[in-house]
Amino acid sequence: MISVCIATYNGEKYIKEQLDSILCQLGSEDEIIVSDDGSTDSTLTIIESYKDDRISLYKNTFKNVVLNFEFVINKAKGDYIFLSDQDDVWHQDKVKFYLEEFIKRPNAHLISSDLQIIDKDGKFIGKDFYQKGFKSNFVENIASNNFIGCAMAFRNKALSYILPFPRNIAMHDWWIGECCTIYGEVAFIDKKLIFYRRHGNNVTKDGGGDFFSKINWRVHLVGSLMLRYFKIRLKKLNKA
Repeated sequence: MISVCIATYNGEKYIKEQLDSILCQLGSEDEIIVSDDGSTDSTLTIIESYKDDRISLYKNTFKNVVLNFEFVINKAKGDYIFLSDQDDVWHQDKVKFYLEEFIKRPNAHLISSDLQIIDKDGKFIGKDFYQKGFKSNFVENIASNNFIGCAMAFRNKALSYILPFPRNIAMHDWWIGECCTIYGEVAFIDKKLIFYRRHGNNVTKDGGGDFFSKINWRVHLVGSLMLRYFKIRLKKLNKA
C-alpha cells in the first residue's frame, strides 16, 4: 500500500494538476492524505470536488509547514510513504520506478530521485537541480542539505525514528533525510521523476536564511539527532 502525503496552503493554481499526476499512478487500496493549513482560496473546494475515496482531507491551522507535514505523515498507513508538494507534477512513471528501487534495495529506508525544474507555467528551466550530484552522506548533508521532500519516499518502518519531529528543526525533509542516513540506507534514482516548480510563492526559497540562521539550524539539527539516537538506544536497552 502507498500513502501520498500532501501539505497544502493556498495552492489553487496548481493542486489539480498535481493530484491528477498522482492519482493515475495509484491503485484502489492506496491513499492520498492532504492536510490543509488554513487555505483562504479555492484549494479545499478543488480537492473536495474529486469525490475519490482514496483522498482524505484534513483541515488545520498550524501556520507552519513542518507541523503540517508532521500531522499528515502521522496519518499515513501505507508500506511506502511518498511526500508531495502542492505545486509540482509527478512523472508518469514515478511510482513504478520508486517501487522497483525499493524491491531492488531491501535495506534502503529512503529513496530520492532527480528533478526537472520548471517555471510557474510548466516550462523547463535549463539547469540541473543536483549540479554536483546527489549526496547521501550524513556529514555532507549537514554542511549542505540536498534532501528535498517532494522527491522523497520512505518505508513505513522509518516512522519509528522520524516521528515526532523536534520542535526546533528548520525543515522536515532535512530531518527525515538525515534520520534515514543514520538508521538505514538512502538510495538515489538518477532519473528526473518530478517536475519541480519554482515560482514566486514557494515555501522553500532558493538560498534562504542568513549566515547565523544557517549555523543555528545546523546546531539544532545535530543536537536533535543525537538526542533522538540516545533515546532510541535507551529504549532498546530497556527492552533487552
